Amino acid sequence: MNGVNPDGVATHAGPQTPLEWKFSQVFGERSAGEEVQEVDIISAIEFDKTGNHLATGDRGGRVVLFERSDNKDNGGSRKDLEKKDNSVSRHPEFRYKTEFQSHEPEFDYLKSLEIEEKINKIRWCQTANGSQFMLSTNDKTIKFWKVQEKKVKKISEMNIDPSKTAGNGIVGGSSNSSAPKSSLANGGYPDRCCSSLASDFTFPPGGIPSLRLPVVVTSHDISLAARCRRVYAHAHDYHINSISSNSDGETFISADDLRINLWNLEISNQSFNIVDVKPTNMEDLTEVITSAEFHPTQCNTLAYSSSKGSIRLIDLRQSALCDTHTKLFEEHEAPGSRSFFTEIIASISDIKFGKDGRYILSRDYMTLKLWDINMDSGPVTTFQVHEHLRPKLCDLYENDSIFDKFECCLSGDGLRVATGSYSNLFRVFGSSSGSTEATALEASKNPMRRQTPTPTRPSRSISSLTRVVRRGADNQGVDTNGNAFDFTTKLLHLAWHPKENLIACAAANSLYMYYA
Repeated sequence: MNGVNPDGVATHAGPQTPLEWKFSQVFGERSAGEEVQEVDIISAIEFDKTGNHLATGDRGGRVVLFERSDNKDNGGSRKDLEKKDNSVSRHPEFRYKTEFQSHEPEFDYLKSLEIEEKINKIRWCQTANGSQFMLSTNDKTIKFWKVQEKKVKKISEMNIDPSKTAGNGIVGGSSNSSAPKSSLANGGYPDRCCSSLASDFTFPPGGIPSLRLPVVVTSHDISLAARCRRVYAHAHDYHINSISSNSDGETFISADDLRINLWNLEISNQSFNIVDVKPTNMEDLTEVITSAEFHPTQCNTLAYSSSKGSIRLIDLRQSALCDTHTKLFEEHEAPGSRSFFTEIIASISDIKFGKDGRYILSRDYMTLKLWDINMDSGPVTTFQVHEHLRPKLCDLYENDSIFDKFECCLSGDGLRVATGSYSNLFRVFGSSSGSTEATALEASKNPMRRQTPTPTRPSRSISSLTRVVRRGADNQGVDTNGNAFDFTTKLLHLAWHPKENLIACAAANSLYMYYA
């Protein structure tokens, strides 16, 4: 496979030396025996294009921002330090920056439907004038946020020396002023008194020392303000599963189970429906949209995946409504291999374009697949993630775990891919030609910190209508090698730093970072 180096230059990649992953840091680590609140569970992770900022969203509707901190050390500016060799001994470090409440729980009275505040996706937009912009969405409403750094202004001094107020008449409030008293004593009115003073009084060249005027200066402290610039609502009948920013910096898409809409960032009351897979008769529905993403460099190209395991590439230049695709990527099942679980485990939960846009990574329940957009005959490589769970598909169906939606990500150089699994494991595979790299690491490795899981809320998307949820099944199991795995702890969300070998992953309410 051809890769792309951090400068965006295509390189031929041979077999790579497996990376040695190490723990970097953790945010929100819980103490032993601490119960995790469901609203604190992380539901979205996203690096910006520079890798200097990281955003997470949780089920409580909050967005938390983190900022790269290690490249600000030693008194150098960020730009100067970024020019240095990246092979420094220090590993990347982030620090908490700010957080804000993005979404609140709502209730749709027309449909008698409760709308959760849970953040489904976060996507960074182009930076402008030193401010950060991002999109966040729950099931129904997308919001466009601006996060701006403002320098704090403080009052540095006030001339409150009482000795400077003497002898300045009524202006300073001094008791030595006799003009007002004599005027009032002679039967004068206060307004007449003030007018006579105003006409007779002249300001000294240096001003009036007794006036207590504050001196405001700008301090070195920085205040972060998050402001909602736009709200894009009432455009989806079903739950939003994806949003994606376009490379043109002006538009983005949002996708639900049956439709994909195209928005302009500056227009919140109008969107264009570009993909519609809703059949005339809903009883004929056999396939739903599961994920959608814009091409990283071609603003007219996007891809979306389906519950049948296919990926469609569409070109916005062909027609206003993209009912037909330019390319279809799907893997045909082997004869005689079909079973009750075939369609369920074939459903794609996430797709990601590589940095150069030539490759698409997809994740279904059992595997990761890497696709070349120039080759639609089948995937370039297939990585087995949950093959050891195949004998337990019945149990996974019984306890609803078979419907878990795991995300995937690619490294910035395109040489490795990663995804999550159960027992808070994440898997890293080498994607270059001839690579055998396959690493598994556990977030929250200390078993004393493993949380007592909180049951997830039932999904209300169309894709869940076919579920038959049966409770009471055993959540514990043993794989074919005798290793215990836990279905109740799962690592669904993770992101790869765009320029370095750093992975951020969510284990319940904790954000873990690993570097190599």
